[in-house]
Amino acid sequence: MSRIRDAFQNGKAFIAFVTGGYPDFETTGKLVQAMADAGADVIEIGIPFSDPIAEGPVIEKASAQALSSGFTVDRLFELMARLRQTVTVPIVFMTYANPVLAYGTERFLTRCQAVGVDGLIIPDTPYEEREEFGGACKAHGVDLISMVAPTSAARASEIAKQAEGFLYCVSSLGVTGVRQKIGTDIFRVIETVKQCSSVPCAIGFGVSTPEQAKEMAAHADGVIVGSAIVKLVAQYGVGSIPYVADYVRQMKMAVSAAV
Repeated sequence: MSRIRDAFQNGKAFIAFVTGGYPDFETTGKLVQAMADAGADVIEIGIPFSDPIAEGPVIEKASAQALSSGFTVDRLFELMARLRQTVTVPIVFMTYANPVLAYGTERFLTRCQAVGVDGLIIPDTPYEEREEFGGACKAHGVDLISMVAPTSAARASEIAKQAEGFLYCVSSLGVTGVRQKIGTDIFRVIETVKQCSSVPCAIGFGVSTPEQAKEMAAHADGVIVGSAIVKLVAQYGVGSIPYVADYVRQMKMAVSAAV
């Protein structure tokens, strides 16, 4: 049984995102620990990349700063090894195809398994090309997380049947980022998925307020928040830990209150 799927067994799940190495590695480690302590059910760590096509300006800027400050994938693996001494919640890496291929797919997944990475999200690899990484992920016990969007309705069932861990449901078209209003087209896609699969569905892209989180969680099994957390880190830097922890507590309460 997937540890990620297990995280959805006790009610609605809250998934919190941070950019690895931003504003520095020490703060990233403290943020992950604080988010886990504050109730995050799954934590997503973004691997900075020079061309993050799925990211909005907040996460793109954080990635650029992390890269300019000396981010390396090896340093992130070293951080993960330290985090696993105290952090028990599932951790997912979000990255792009290029960093994995550049590192070496087999080597990358071997390291993921060794340090306790539970899942991998690669948004620039479409479902039809998932076997580029799927075999190595399976061999090393890492869930390859699939994504669906409102435009995926025609093949949502097919994607869901093969999904591992959870299904990342993109709330709206475009890149990540805080939005005042979130479209509801994804709800129909989730309804389709639920008819053919038991895989948990979590909604991301644009969710930032407790009210939005509660609304999204009413239709899904979990909610993913990234840009709103990274904005807090951008605002408060190394002093952001208590602000992020408080935000995660509020969001977890909102998600848990959804029916």
